Order: sequence, then structure tokens, then C-alpha cells
Amino acid sequence: MALDTLPMISKMTSLSFRNRIALNYIVGTGLLVLAVFSAIYFIVKLTVYNHIDENLNIEVQDHLKELKIENGVVVFMDTEEWEEREHNSVDVNPVFVQFLDLNKKILEKSPNLKNEKLAFHENKDHFELFDTKLLGNKIRQMQVPLHIKSRKIGYLIIAMSLSDSSKVLDNLMDTLLITFPIILLILFFLARFYAGRSIKPINNIIQTSKIITKDNLKSRIPLPKTRDELFTLSNTINNLLDRLEDAIEREKQFTSDASHELRTPLTVIKGTLEVLIRKPRDNSEYKEKINYCINEVDHLNSLVDQLLLMARFENQKKNINREKVYLNAAVLDALALKEDKIKSDRINVVLDAPGEFYIYSDNYLTVTILRNIISNAIKYSKPDSEVRISLSRENDTISCTVSDQGIGIAKKDLESIFNPFFRSDSLNHAEIKGTGLGLFIVKRMTDLLQIKFKIESEIGKGTQVLLVFEEYDHSLK
Repeated sequence: MALDTLPMISKMTSLSFRNRIALNYIVGTGLLVLAVFSAIYFIVKLTVYNHIDENLNIEVQDHLKELKIENGVVVFMDTEEWEEREHNSVDVNPVFVQFLDLNKKILEKSPNLKNEKLAFHENKDHFELFDTKLLGNKIRQMQVPLHIKSRKIGYLIIAMSLSDSSKVLDNLMDTLLITFPIILLILFFLARFYAGRSIKPINNIIQTSKIITKDNLKSRIPLPKTRDELFTLSNTINNLLDRLEDAIEREKQFTSDASHELRTPLTVIKGTLEVLIRKPRDNSEYKEKINYCINEVDHLNSLVDQLLLMARFENQKKNINREKVYLNAAVLDALALKEDKIKSDRINVVLDAPGEFYIYSDNYLTVTILRNIISNAIKYSKPDSEVRISLSRENDTISCTVSDQGIGIAKKDLESIFNPFFRSDSLNHAEIKGTGLGLFIVKRMTDLLQIKFKIESEIGKGTQVLLVFEEYDHSLK
């Protein structure tokens, strides 16, 4: 049996979405129409039978009233009355009447029975209405006892023909059976038509998806006029395409900028070496040019390290390894890396850390954030200026503030400093080497670790960076 259902399931799954919608609609509607038609049929049948049963009860009451005794003999009805009433002929709803004695022998019957007789059913209760047959035709019958002065004298059987009623019910059944599939067929095509109109946005999505490539992200799905689920779906996909287009454009721009940033130091190194080999030079000149190339290689290494760090987050989605991080030690390590710069420019570094400060975070990422921020503060500080690093605790947070008295950042550039390769006023400070990736990386890392990151700056006065960490939970020790 299970194997027999496989072809049916296969056919169902091969139907188009529009036909499946129409078919599902028809199944539900068909059951509803079937229920309505069944209700109509049974209501009509019940009405017909109620009408006949009422007439039978009326006939029974009328005939019971006509019993009388004349000269000690029970008289049922005058012969003239049989001739005058409907019992004489078979009309639209003929009424058959039959009187029986206590031995079930016929005492009197209506003329329309002629040579036929109504059968007495022993298994039926008195006054019970039931269906039986007379000459092969259905009739509705009732049999009741006859009493005169509390003495039982026989039985009265009343019946009415069901032929015309059966024809009406049969015609109604045939009409319903014929119209049912016709209605379902009409509803199927109507549902298919309206389903096709309703899912038109899906066809637009399919057509738009076919023409979208990495080189063509401009196409968008036309939005339906009605703000329904398909409108939401189309709008969501359009927003997704907007984000994809923006991401790909940023990737292209990043690739272009990275290529340019990598090419610049390589070009400088190549040009310097080519100049050196053109003619013999003294040792001091060789030493100067080689040191220059070494600086460019260091700059190139720094750029490659930062590019690899970015790729680590963009492509590998590095899992955060949370552990106890010592902020005091991380700050001192960052300062040690810039010790030469601090001494050469006579920068006064002030560390204000009243006590030990711990956080629960990724050690590598946290150290990278602090190194980038402290490195920038020292790099852009003026000689004989001050860099202040403060650690403080408030409620369940630890704040780290790094302030310098350096060249500062223009207010118009504050929104752009988080873009990769952007350097504020780089042309006027060409002597300060940088890649423009430091703050971009810091922003990505602070977002990843959910660290509050705020930067304020003013040209000629310096820059202040604020980091707010969640304090280390001592219960995790």
C-alpha cells in the first residue's frame, strides 16, 4: 500500500506552486460544499417527511373521530363519504385507509386500495411512523389501535404514498451529484487564476534572481501594490540585495585600497634599490638607503599583519576565547613597544591606575585594541607633550581613558576614521607612517567584544579615547 502511494506523492510534488495552491483550496472548499450539499439534501428530506408525517397524524385523528355505534354495531364511515373524499382516487398524495379487527382481518378499506391491502407489521409500535412498500412503491405508514368506550375493537392503518416525494429527493440527489464536480472544476480554475495573480511577485523574484550576478546587483524586485506577506518578502529580498551590493562594493574598494597600500612601499623599495645599483656609492649612502628600505619593509609587514588580522575576522569568524585579562599589564606591554618613540620625542607618559584592574574577555583582542589606541596616541603626539592613561572603576564597569596632546582629528573626519585606509589630514603629515587600518580594526573588535568605544578630538589640541569594559566576575576564579 505504501508503494502504491509513491506515484501519487510524486505527482503532487511535481505540480506547480499555483496548481498546488488551487488544489489545496479545492480540497478544503470541496469538503465544505459537500457538507453544505449534504445538509441541503437532509433538510429537504426531513421537511418532506415531516410534512407527510403531519398529514398522517391528521388523518389518524380524523378517522378516530368518525367511529360510531349504530344499533349496537360499530360503524366506521358512510359509503358516501368514501366516495366523496380523497380515498377514492390516486391523487398527488393519496391516502390509504384500512380497518382491521382484533384478529387482523380487514373490516373496511378505502376504495383506492382496490384489490390491494396494507400489511400489518407486528414488530412496529403503535403510532410509529415507518417506510414500507405497496405494489413495489414506497409508502409511509402508521398503525394505531381502535377503542370505543375503553374497549379495544381493532386496528386502524393509515398510509400515504412516497412516490412523488422519492422522485423529488432522487432528482435533488442527482442534481447535487452533477453540480458538485462542476462547481469543483469551476472553483479550481478560478483558484488557479487568482493564485497565479497572487504569486506574481514570486515569479518576479525568480526572474530578478536569474539576472542578478556579482557584476549586476542593480536589479530589484518590483514591490506588490498590496502590503501583504509577498510585499514583505519582496522588500526583505531587496534590502538583502542592497546589503550585498554594499558589501561587494566595500570589498572591491577594500581590495583596491589594499593593493594600492601594498604597492606603494614595494614601489619605493624597488626604486631605492634600482638607484643604488646604477653606480658605486660610499658606505654611508648604502647604509642610509638600506635603512630606508628596512623601514619600508617594516611598514609593509605592519600592513600585512593588519590585513591578515582583518581577514581573520571577516572570513574565519574567530570564536571569542574569554579569560581573565590584566589591563594594567596590557597597558604596560603596549607602552614598552613604543619605548624608543617615547624616549626620542621626550613624551611624558602618565599612568593613573589606582590598583589592579581585571576584565573577563578575549586576551588577544583586548591587547590588540589597547596597543592600537596607545600606539596612535604616542605616534601623533608632539615632542615634549604628555600622554595620560587612566584606569578607573565605576559600579560593574572599568573605564580606560587614553588622552594625548597631539595633532588631533578634524571634526569632519571623525565619522570617517573607522573606514579602512582612511587617514585624516595625511598629506600634511606625510612623515607619520600609518596604514589607516588601526581604528577600523579597533572598532570591529570593540563591537565584537561589546566594549563601549568613544573618541573625541580637536585639531591642534589632541585626542581622547574612552573604552568601557565589563568588570571581571571574581566568582569565576
